[in-house]
Amino acid sequence: MKYPVPVAANASSILVVDDDEGMLILMAEALRAEGFEVATASSAREARAWLKGNTPALMLLDLKLADSEGSAHITNLQQESASAPFIVVTGQGDEKIAVDVMKQGALDYVMKNTALIDLLPSVVTHALSSVAQQKALAAARDEQERLEREVLAVGERERHAIGADLHDGLGQQLTAIELMIAGLKSDAADNPALTHGLDSVGKMLRDAIAQTRFLSRGLVPLGNDPDALQIGLAELAERINGLRVTRCEFECPKPALVENAFVAGHLYRIAQEAANNAIKHAHAQTITIRVETVPGELLLTVSDDGSGLARKQGGLGLGVMLYRAKLMGADLKIVSKKGAGVKISCRVPLKL
Repeated sequence: MKYPVPVAANASSILVVDDDEGMLILMAEALRAEGFEVATASSAREARAWLKGNTPALMLLDLKLADSEGSAHITNLQQESASAPFIVVTGQGDEKIAVDVMKQGALDYVMKNTALIDLLPSVVTHALSSVAQQKALAAARDEQERLEREVLAVGERERHAIGADLHDGLGQQLTAIELMIAGLKSDAADNPALTHGLDSVGKMLRDAIAQTRFLSRGLVPLGNDPDALQIGLAELAERINGLRVTRCEFECPKPALVENAFVAGHLYRIAQEAANNAIKHAHAQTITIRVETVPGELLLTVSDDGSGLARKQGGLGLGVMLYRAKLMGADLKIVSKKGAGVKISCRVPLKL
């Protein structure tokens, strides 16, 4: 059997598939006259053989071939070259089938009539332009997502650096000053007023040390162990309770282990942001953070009894939560009723 001559895949390579030899020659010559590289196939079998070693920029596919037709014909060819865009060529009475095939991803369809050969180059040029625009848009989206991920990563690195500085730098200095004051108290034993003053300063320093540890732990919340998420969420609840403004309950019915530190980190930040929103904006009295495993999924929920989600809260904070969920392949839902609190739930597939 004579197969079509392979052409290199490039921006102008076209595969034309038609079992009408005369029409096949006319379409190929019309496109070659416009500078396109063209390969031809007179059957679905020939087309599949060619596609095994080539990737065209565009395919022109006759809907009815001797050895294949209709949507099954398109499906079979897509299996050989799923990424190749295509236009269908159809005869009179096949418009409904052509429209159905459009739903399979066809860029356009053209009718087999006397105007086809004259119109074909412009139809192909328009289709290739559309494909190029789609690729450019996809590349721009990919770049945007890459930059967004990098912004999050930079922010996370900065938080870790600041947290380490607070713990190892400022925290250690404050502890050293507290020890110095304890030593000065023994020297001031015969001066009650000075001793009292040193006691007051010591208490202030202890409070400052506790606050520094609080901030440091919030900035660097998790380790790399599988149980780091549930430990981090429990400590988050403790820190919120330490503020003595809002009561926070943590629920974990059974161990919820997360092997993927990337996923654990994003889940923690979602819970942290949800709790911050509840405290700062909804003025909640009670917050409940719950993490549990359900069939095939890990479920994190943060609910509160506050005033509900205010319009102004639909900005950066919620946007970042949604983006974090997207990065994990998770499903994030936010349910809010005015005066009845907010419930944020995040479901992550257990392919961690």
